[in-house]
Amino acid sequence: MGLASTGAPWFRASMSSGTFSLLSPRSPLSVPISPSRNVCLSSALLSRRCTQNFRRSVTENRVRKVSCSLLKVEDGINDEACELVSGVELSLGEGADNIQAYLFKAVKNNNGTGILLLSDVFGFEDSSTREFAYRIACNGYNVLVPDLFRGDPWGRDRPKAMFEEWIGGQDPQRVAKDIESSTKWMVDEFVAAGISKKLGIIGFCFGGGRVIEVLARDRGACFGIGVSFYGTRMDPSIASKISVPVLFISGDDDPLCPVNVLRDMEKSIGSGAKVVLFGERGHGFAHRPASPEEDGDAEQAFTTMRNFLYDGLVVNKN
Repeated sequence: MGLASTGAPWFRASMSSGTFSLLSPRSPLSVPISPSRNVCLSSALLSRRCTQNFRRSVTENRVRKVSCSLLKVEDGINDEACELVSGVELSLGEGADNIQAYLFKAVKNNNGTGILLLSDVFGFEDSSTREFAYRIACNGYNVLVPDLFRGDPWGRDRPKAMFEEWIGGQDPQRVAKDIESSTKWMVDEFVAAGISKKLGIIGFCFGGGRVIEVLARDRGACFGIGVSFYGTRMDPSIASKISVPVLFISGDDDPLCPVNVLRDMEKSIGSGAKVVLFGERGHGFAHRPASPEEDGDAEQAFTTMRNFLYDGLVVNKN
């Protein structure tokens, strides 16, 4: 069940003593957010327990609980330990540099770590992407999902023959600049507080390919770890510039993310790089499972990512 379809209470934003408080009229819960320059708050505060979050495969009318771990990374976690998560729409920057984004924050026992999540071609408002971001936040993180396409994501109702024309209109330099702006906001908001020294970055499909570019440019300055789910349009030649651990998750039957490309990048990055392949899985299975069988692999992929993030960002805060 995606977050876009949930009935969240409206909030009002107030400012006192240098912090914004998002106050829900239905709950006494107050979530402090530090005021950042050129940031506007809007939309709604989402406050619920992970046990209310369910996942359904695309082709089956089958629902299963999403399990989350906040305090410990282990199998068999009790759902009652799951955190509340707040969600808020943000407007970053001004004028031509303005971009929209969505921030998910663990409300209770927040570990202070920020994670940038880069969406697939369906954009930051897509329910599958927001559900995945919610689940990450449920593990104690602060997850920012920027609008990489400036209000023009790929739509399922568009003719497939138009895809290359559409993707060609997404200027790589503009996308890179928007990711840089989002990164700066995350650094100011979370790293500057001194709780977390480095950010994490995750991407699916189009976003998974951009993860490699971002880490190659960053060279460990802001990001301490990266996860690329079946990244597309990746350039293996820049992988040697990456100096932080990277987890690659993909299916071995995905023509958009060839296994040989992943193996080449794994070798180029060296220590810390890891490729995890799921047999007979195609593109998008981890965040868009299309069958009960893919549901199981999606859960395993999430657990693998969760443990990787925990070890790299929470246990080892370097």
